[in-house]
Formats: sequence, structure tokens, C-alpha cells
Amino acid sequence: MFIPSTTDEFKARGWDRADVILVTGDAYIDSPSVGISIIGHVLMNAGFRVGVISQPAGSADISRLGEPRLFWGITSGAVDSMVSNYNADRSRRRHDDLTPGGANNARPDRACIAYTGLIRSCFKKTVPIVLGGIEASLRRIAHYDYWQNTIRRSILFDAKADIIIYGMGELAVLSLAQKISGGADYRTLPGICFIANEAPAGALELPSFEEALSDVDAFAKMFLMAGSGPEQVLVQKHGARFLVQNPPSRILTPAELDRVYELPYERELHPYCAAMGSVRALETIRFSLTTHRGCFGGCNFCSISMHQGGSVVSRTEDSLIREAVSLSRHALFAGVISDAGGASANMYGTSCAAHVGACRNKSCLMPAVCPSLRVDHGRLTMLLAKLRELPGIKHLFVASGIRYDLILADEKNGEAYLRELVEHHISGLMRIAPEHSSPHVLELMGKPSSDKLIAFRNMFEKIIKKTGKKTGLSYYLMAAHPGCSLEDMSDLQKVAGVKKGPIPASVQIFTPTPSTLSTLMYYTGKDARSGDPVFVERDMGKKQKQKRSVMTFDLRKR
Repeated sequence: MFIPSTTDEFKARGWDRADVILVTGDAYIDSPSVGISIIGHVLMNAGFRVGVISQPAGSADISRLGEPRLFWGITSGAVDSMVSNYNADRSRRRHDDLTPGGANNARPDRACIAYTGLIRSCFKKTVPIVLGGIEASLRRIAHYDYWQNTIRRSILFDAKADIIIYGMGELAVLSLAQKISGGADYRTLPGICFIANEAPAGALELPSFEEALSDVDAFAKMFLMAGSGPEQVLVQKHGARFLVQNPPSRILTPAELDRVYELPYERELHPYCAAMGSVRALETIRFSLTTHRGCFGGCNFCSISMHQGGSVVSRTEDSLIREAVSLSRHALFAGVISDAGGASANMYGTSCAAHVGACRNKSCLMPAVCPSLRVDHGRLTMLLAKLRELPGIKHLFVASGIRYDLILADEKNGEAYLRELVEHHISGLMRIAPEHSSPHVLELMGKPSSDKLIAFRNMFEKIIKKTGKKTGLSYYLMAAHPGCSLEDMSDLQKVAGVKKGPIPASVQIFTPTPSTLSTLMYYTGKDARSGDPVFVERDMGKKQKQKRSVMTFDLRKR
């Protein structure tokens, strides 16, 4: 069931007005892999009337559904709009997998700000404007912006919006709709930010925007304070007013997550967008399964755990089987499920024996897997076996990332899980992300040592020798991360074994994105934890040279 995007769809439902209108910088794909689709269906399932406006180009687009009764919801899309629009060297991306036709010409820079301005130009004194998604979530306090090379204010101030819903927003958006609909005060809701003239009593006050802008050490202090006090109300002064961040929403239970992913999604591009061209991303996500949410990894350059949460909640086996059966009945289904996974595919079923949520100032996986982490691939291995044996399923692939250090840590079922992957769930090469090999670079990244990579590779090669499978490993690598020099890239070549050959490595240049520890190190030139100086390559030509120094690997050599 599509969320309405045209007035004709409103009329067909007998609606004269929407309660909530959602605006997105991506094409509207109705899929459980798309945030705007999930939020819309959660609201509709609760009885609210919802509309979607995708990639509005002007006043005619933004006003075609009228003004909502309760609020506007704005997201830049699946990715921060500056990351979507620009490469690491700040050149414009030409292609966009989430725009009809594939040209990168439909999403404005700083989309949340642009769309808020567009709404206010058409509806002068409108209902509240709510920002959500990755762009708003990671820019909710003062933050370093790579594209301007400066500290920017909270996006709530720059956009002149009213509320931010940060993190995964199902609970917060539903509560907000209920509060506004009933005329109640929403300012105590978990998972939101808003602007106030005074700081609430008992709040933890961060260094102000002005202090963070003028003093690198104040910015670092602000960043670390914001990450260490998530259960408190946080405030940050911007001029004469305060950004107020309430504690986060609780994570969903497995039963709640099941219900979210079993809502009636079409798994198609909305016809309004389809008339403008095909969207490449649809082919990747149409027949995929999300098995869990969150990540214990805590890689310093990654924003997933900051947005989805630093712990994992897994769906039930029954729910995933029901969804797979539903996929098999889709008119376009050809027997292939393209992916079954999450941020890290093999974190399904993993939990912490100590408490719910990530520890403050402590990594679950570094420098080694925490003893409190229950790592057992047995449940996941059985799930994959059951899914691939369902009628109509010819192939079930696991394309999501694999944490090989977790496989090594699971002495009971890790190798059996890897054998299951090799025999049944790899399409072509198995892709893993060691990112680097130099110990000091890996430590700054928050990634496991290269010793674990070598141990995993030995296990993998033993399995492919036994099974006779024609497959191999492919690496995701990173150049120019804080701490990384050209000499470190040479070390990477020595450890991995470089030779022109058939097994590629994908090498990307580190892009500083808002609110990650690696970005803090890039901006300050200091280790985020110790405060020690860290080399940062800022010359784009030298960054490209780092990338070019490592392009392909022959994994038969070490």
C-alpha cells in the first residue's frame, strides 16, 4: 500500500487533508529499507493520514498536497545530502542511485534547510516543521562541516525548523503526532530536540556554539560530553537561545521491530516518481530482508551506531520467514533474496549479558570482543538454512558487511556459520572491511588488528578448499583516515599482499561526516581519547596518491 503522494490518491481515500506530510530528498520507494516509508506506514497504521512529497523542486511541488493538520516531517533521504551530492574531493557526484533517471540533479545541498525554507515560503505561519533522518540526527548539535571546513550551528537553528527527531524515530514520531493532535505539550518526549529561551533545570550544558566555533579544545570537549551523557537532558547555547536535547527514545523490542517490518509495503517506486525514470537503488533493496537493527561495532568513522544505536535488537525467526514467504509471492520475484542482514550481517542474535545499550567510553569489540557480549552464530546459521529452503527461494545472499572478528570469537559456531555462507550465501566474492593494516591507524579507526584478518583468511581458505567453491575475498579499504600516511598505505600493501590480479579491493578516501569520532580527529588533529597529536592528510592530491597506491589484491599471498 503506497502512502499517498498525489491529490488523486487523497480523493480515492476520501481525504480532504493530511495529518502529516513527509518530505524527502530521495525518490519515494515504498520499502522497509527506506526510512520515510517506515515512518509513514507507522503513522498510517496508527490511524493518521499521511502524504509523501519526494524531491520537491519548487512551490508547486511542496504545496500540491496542501498544509498538514499536525506537522511537516523533513528528511534529506537515506544519506546526508552533502555526502549524496559530493565526493571526498568535494567534486560534484554525477550519478544518484536514489533519483529517477540516475542523474544527480534533484536533491539540494543541505536538503533539510532547503526544504524548510521552501515550506515557509509557501505557508507563512505553518504547523511545526520536524526534521529527521541521518542528516538532522547527526547535525543536531554544533558540528564540523567538511564542505565548508568550519563549525556549523545545530541544523535546527540553521533550518529555522521547530523539532528534531533523532535516531530511529518510530516511537518519537508516533508520540509526537499523538501529543500535537491532542493539544498536549510535547517538549518532554524522548528522542527529540527543540529550541528554548531557557535551559531546563538539571540539564547538562555543553560548551556553546560560539565557544566551539572559536576554540578547538572547546569543540572537542563539547563532542565528548555529548557522547558521554545520553540519558541526561543536554543543552547548548546558540546566541541567546538554547538547543535542548531530550534523552533518546528506547530501542524497539523484537516484537515491535517485527511489526514495523511487516507493515504493508509495496516494495516499488511510487508511480509519481516512476513516471520520471527508474531508480537504481530499488533493485538492491526490493527483495532484501532486514534481520536486525543497531551495531556493536562502534567504528570511529561510522555513524550507524550513533543513529541506529550501539546495541542490537533482532527480529524473530517467524517474522523473517513470513516476510520471505511474502517476497516469494511478489509478481516480480525471480527466486533471489538479494540480502539478509543489517549494519553488520552476523550481529543477528548478539546481545550483551551486562545491560541494554552500549557502554559509555568503552568499545564492545575493541581491543577485543568484550566478555559480556554473547556471540553465538548458531541461531543465525539455522535461520539462513531455513530461509534458503523455503519454497520459491532459489538463492539467498548475504550482502551486508561481516565482522570477521566476531566469527573468530565464536569458537562454538563461528566456523560453521562461515561454511554456511561460503556454500550457500555468497554471490561472487565475499566482501569484508579490514579498512587498513597499520596498528596505529586501526586503533584510531576502532578496527581489529591485522592478525585477526590473517586468522580469518586462513579459516576462509580452509573452508573453500574443503568445499571446492570457486570464491574468494574482496577488501574494503580506506585511505587518508586521520593518522594514515602514504607510508602506512605501503604497509597495507605488505600485509595484504599486492599483485595485479582478479581479486579487487575497493579503496575509498575518508570523508569527514558530522558527529563521528574520526571527524573530530580530522578537525582537531588530535586523538579523540588521549588528546595526543595525530597526523591528518589535508592535501587532496596526496589523499588521491594514498588511494592509488593500493588498488588490487591477490589473497593467495601474504
